[in-house]
Amino acid sequence: MKVITKIPLSELPNTPPLVVDFLNSKLEFAQSFLWNNENIKAKIEEKQNQFSQTSRDTLVDVLRHQLQDLQLSEKQSANLKILEKPTSFTITTGHQLNLFSGPVFFIYKILQVIKSCEELNDKNTNQHFVPIFWMATEDHDFLEINHFKTEKSLYQFSEKAGNAVGRITITDLDFIKQFEKEFEDSLFGKDLIALLKSTFLLGESLTQATRKLVQNLFSDYGLLMIDGDCAELKKMMIPIFQQELFDNSLMNNTASTVTQIKNNYGKVQVNPREINLFYLSETRNRIEFYNNKFHIVDTDLSFTKEEISQELHAFPEKFSPNALLRPVFQEMILPNIAYIGGNAEIAYWLELPLYFQSINLTFPLLIPRNSFQILTEKVNGKIEKLGLSIRDFFDENPKLYQKIFTENHALSSTINENEELVKSAFQSLLSQASLTDKSYEQLVLAEQTRQLKSFEKMRKRLLKAEKIKHKEKLERIENLFELIIPNEIWQERQYNFSVYYSQFGRRWIADCYKNISVDNSNLIVVAQ
Repeated sequence: MKVITKIPLSELPNTPPLVVDFLNSKLEFAQSFLWNNENIKAKIEEKQNQFSQTSRDTLVDVLRHQLQDLQLSEKQSANLKILEKPTSFTITTGHQLNLFSGPVFFIYKILQVIKSCEELNDKNTNQHFVPIFWMATEDHDFLEINHFKTEKSLYQFSEKAGNAVGRITITDLDFIKQFEKEFEDSLFGKDLIALLKSTFLLGESLTQATRKLVQNLFSDYGLLMIDGDCAELKKMMIPIFQQELFDNSLMNNTASTVTQIKNNYGKVQVNPREINLFYLSETRNRIEFYNNKFHIVDTDLSFTKEEISQELHAFPEKFSPNALLRPVFQEMILPNIAYIGGNAEIAYWLELPLYFQSINLTFPLLIPRNSFQILTEKVNGKIEKLGLSIRDFFDENPKLYQKIFTENHALSSTINENEELVKSAFQSLLSQASLTDKSYEQLVLAEQTRQLKSFEKMRKRLLKAEKIKHKEKLERIENLFELIIPNEIWQERQYNFSVYYSQFGRRWIADCYKNISVDNSNLIVVAQ
C-alpha cells in the first residue's frame, strides 16, 4: 500500500460546513473539543476528577461478563486490568451492527481509535489509554443494517424488524452461499469465508455475531467491545433518564445551540425531541407525553408519572436513549476523553455541550474520522496520464470538466478577458449613476447582471462543445469517475471490507493501521 496523497477533510466539498468550521477552529464554543495536546491534558484531568471508582468497577465487571465467551488476547486482558485503575482512560468509536460490518469505513474508524490510544500511550507514562468499540445494539432501523455490498453483489438477510437490532436472532444464512461463490477463488477467499461462517451462526444474536467479528479482526490490538443494552450500565443513567422524562432536559438545554447552528448552517443533524428516549419491549418505540400520561408510540402501553418512575427504577434496561442521548450514556459509563466519528456524528455531538454542562458531565474531544480511497496502480496511472490528480475527482463534476476541457482553451481566456472589460465598464457607469435618479442606477445594475450572465452562458456552451469534440476523452474520464466514486458515492460508504481483505488478507488491515492519521482528519488516498 503506497500513500499517494492525504487531503484534509476540511478541503473537501462534501464535508459539512459545520464540521469544516470545527476543524478550522472557527466554532468559538467548540475550541476545547479539538484534538491537541493542551485539550488532551485538560480532558484527562477533568475526567479523572469526575469518574468514580464505583463507576469504574461496574464498567470492568460488565466488560468481563460481556466478553466472557471470547478468548481474549494478552493486550485485551491487560487493558481490562488497566481499566480498574483511576489513571486509565478510553477513546471510543461506535457503529451500527451492520451485516458483516457493512461499509468498509467501519474498519477505518476502529483502527483510528486503536492508533490514537497507542500514540497517547507512547507519549504518556502516568496514564494509560484503552480503545473501545461501542456496539450500537439498541438501534432499531433494520433496513439500514440488513445488508452489505461488494463490487459484484448486494448481500442481505431477512429477520424480524422493529426491536433493538442487537437482540435479533439469526435465522437466515442464505447470503453465505452467494458469498462463497464470489470469493472462493480469491487469494484470501477461504479465510474470508471461514470468518463469515464462524461469526454468523444460526440461533445467535446479531450482537454475538458482531462481537465475534470485531474480536477476530482486532483482538491483537487490545480493542474492547461494549454493549449498552445492559441493566447494570443503565442503572447509572436512572437520574438522567428521569430528568429527561419529567423535565425535557436535553431539548431545553440544547435549544440555544440548536438555534445557533440552524441560523448559521441552515439545519441541525438531529432535532431534539421533548423526550429523547425509547421503550424496549418486543419492539423499540418512542416515549411521548400527552393527556397527562407517558405513551409508548404505536402500542397500547401508557404510564402515569408515578408508574413510569417506578418502571424506570425497577427496569432501567427497558429505557433506551435515542441518537442524541446515547452520547450522554456513553460518557456517563466510560472514563472517556475522546470520540471518533463520521461527519454526521460530529455534527450531532456539537449540539450537546450545554446539555453536558447542565448535568456536570465532561464533554469529550471530538475527532472527525479518517477516510480512505483505495486505488489500483492501473487506475492511478490512468489519472496521471490524463494530467489530473486524485483530488480533482473529489471536486464537483462541473469544476473538474471545466479544468480539463476549457481551462487552457484560447477562447476561454478571451471570454474571461472580455468579461473583465465589461465589469470594468459597468463599474465606471455605476460610479456616476447615482448622479441622476434612482431608477437609472437600477437600470445599469440590471443591464450589468444581464450581460454578465451571457458570459456564463458562453462558458457553458464552450464546455459542451469541447466535451462533444473530445468524446473519447470524456468517456475515459467518466469511466474513471465510476471506478473511483461508484454511483457518485464514496467507495468507503459502499463496499464491504471483504473486497480488500479477499485480495490482501490481514496485511490490508495492518497497512491501513500504519497509514491512519491521528493528529489530522484526512482523506488518505492509497494505491495497491
